Amino acid sequence: MNKPIIVVLAAGMGSRYGGLKQMDKIGKNGEVLLDYSVYDAKRSGFGKAVFIIRHDIEKDFKETVLSRIAGSFPCELAFQEMDSLIPPDILAKSRESNRTKPWGTTHALLCAEKNIDGPFTVINADDFYGPEAFKAMGSHLAGDPVTEGAIVPYRLEKTLSPQGTVTRGVCEVKKGCLVSVNELTAIAREGDGKIYNTGPGSSKQYLEDATPVSMNFWGFPPSVFSGLRRYFDDFLNGPGGTQPKAECYLPMAADWLIKNKLLTIRVLDADASWFGVTYKEDREAAVKKLEELTRTGVYPPALWE
Repeated sequence: MNKPIIVVLAAGMGSRYGGLKQMDKIGKNGEVLLDYSVYDAKRSGFGKAVFIIRHDIEKDFKETVLSRIAGSFPCELAFQEMDSLIPPDILAKSRESNRTKPWGTTHALLCAEKNIDGPFTVINADDFYGPEAFKAMGSHLAGDPVTEGAIVPYRLEKTLSPQGTVTRGVCEVKKGCLVSVNELTAIAREGDGKIYNTGPGSSKQYLEDATPVSMNFWGFPPSVFSGLRRYFDDFLNGPGGTQPKAECYLPMAADWLIKNKLLTIRVLDADASWFGVTYKEDREAAVKKLEELTRTGVYPPALWE
């Protein structure tokens, strides 16, 4: 059996961050956040990393990231562009509507299908998930055969940014399995100390601190791609195919797979801590947390030496 694969979503534009946060050097030896995820995956039994990027950042990505990791861990690149896997008629209409960016995280994952020949986890490049999360996911994906998906959710209160609203997939869990995921796009703690979603198209919604949310830490069997292709085709042939900023989110694809009984997704309790860099102002806190984790021995001073 092949070792599980870690797939890293690293093609984002970083519009709220003001730059390419997937290549912002956070560690003292030039490490970026995804270095720590790949390191945790390696020590949790994963066999290779697949990074999904854009062609225009390939040179910088190789110099900034692969120059350190590739000598210690097998790495491959996959590419997500606006025209990747898109039928010509839909692509033409999207250009008429002034679309300038790719089609979201489900699209990104489909762009890497040829690189994935075994069970895999998929994560964001700009999030820190913690070694406990990778240990739990690695154990799940080591099953033979892997037929069920998995998710490591996090407490909502631990995933907010003091700098502004965030997007989170709110999870409904029953009997250890994911029942649904509802992607909310404008979550923040307000002046009364409570957390609300105020996204467009819905009334103001209160959310409890302990609400489990998806941070795009998913585990899938390779058979998931047939369902993802169906979901993405439906997205392209619906309103999403002509809206210039519509994105096909992976949490929504997972929700569709569950509701259509195409995949069972186990909820893994990893007791892990998350942090990320949604906004530029989040960077300082991330640097301090990584310094503390290094000081206490969770990570070595230099990950890839």
